[in-house]
Amino acid sequence: MSVQIQSVAGTSQMLKLLGDQNRLRIMQFIYERECCVCELVEVIDLSQPAISQHLRKLRDGGLVREQRKGSWVFYRFNDDHQTASLMEHIITSLPRIKDELEQLEREGRNVICD
Repeated sequence: MSVQIQSVAGTSQMLKLLGDQNRLRIMQFIYERECCVCELVEVIDLSQPAISQHLRKLRDGGLVREQRKGSWVFYRFNDDHQTASLMEHIITSLPRIKDELEQLEREGRNVICD
């Protein structure tokens, strides 16, 4: 797979943000599907303030988008970001987390904020 790098500065910033293990895991889940903070708290096992802080950094860096639905805010992968193809390549190269999401659903532990 060939990935086109458009900006060294943008790529450097993206790699700094993804250099944190928790933010990288958040991006894995958000890449699979749109998530709210409460779902990420459940699957990543961090406190709500810690997840929110990581999401703020990812949002400020342009790597995720947020959408308000009622009183909930949902986050999703920003596929319009200048480094989206590189992020996608990195995320899809990691061990799959889809099994973790399915396990949570089987256990009834996934929280869906509607």
